[in-house]
Amino acid sequence: EVLLHHIHALKLLEADTLQRIKPAEKQRARIAIAVNADSLATWFEPAACAIARDNFALELMVDDQDYTLSALTRGEAMGCVSTAFSAPRGFSAELIGAMEYECVAIPEFVQAHFEQGITLRNILAAPAVLFNRKDGLHGVFLERLFRFPVSGYTSHFFPSPLALLTAIRAGVGYGLAPTMQIQPLIDTGEVISLAPGYRISVKLYWHHWKAAPSNARHVSDLIVRHARNTLTQLPPESVGRGSGRCGRN
Repeated sequence: EVLLHHIHALKLLEADTLQRIKPAEKQRARIAIAVNADSLATWFEPAACAIARDNFALELMVDDQDYTLSALTRGEAMGCVSTAFSAPRGFSAELIGAMEYECVAIPEFVQAHFEQGITLRNILAAPAVLFNRKDGLHGVFLERLFRFPVSGYTSHFFPSPLALLTAIRAGVGYGLAPTMQIQPLIDTGEVISLAPGYRISVKLYWHHWKAAPSNARHVSDLIVRHARNTLTQLPPESVGRGSGRCGRN
């Protein structure tokens, strides 16, 4: 893993050096970035497109936001979006903002399952829509809502942000979706927020090499700048330790 990391760094450094020596020759440097699916489906995609247009051959490695860091430590990626606030040796971690999630369902589903509000009985009876088996975000939401861990509820798994949202809109179940993705549907009344006071906020960090060639630093700067213009920025008193880990893609 150490050797692989070294080789990737050398390749980027070589591409950066060749670009400086022969700027007329447009040789694309290959880079890999690990990112969670919710970020890719919302704020990260424009940044990825900008990187791909900027003389890079880009590979996006999609995994749960609690697991993307392993791609970095294995030497497979030059950077990753992660919920971990502590960076591995040789890397830096920058807080780039928070992704907020809202629990929603269509009005017909709410009328059928939550007409009397959210209670433990109807939560256990109503089907929930989750991303996959790694998805711990729904459990975090229920624990905050009831103030104790809840299990035994029926779950459907739709392992893509678009498929999960489509399932909710089709009345398959209720579930959590990024606020920036779901807010227009809340505004039009297509879906209803089941617990507006219980949004889940997940802090995200950009992990990257401490010592990196200028082309890699350029990629990091682009991602950090775009994230901070898009994600929810936390007040200074909320930026302390704590990763907000929830296990959600």
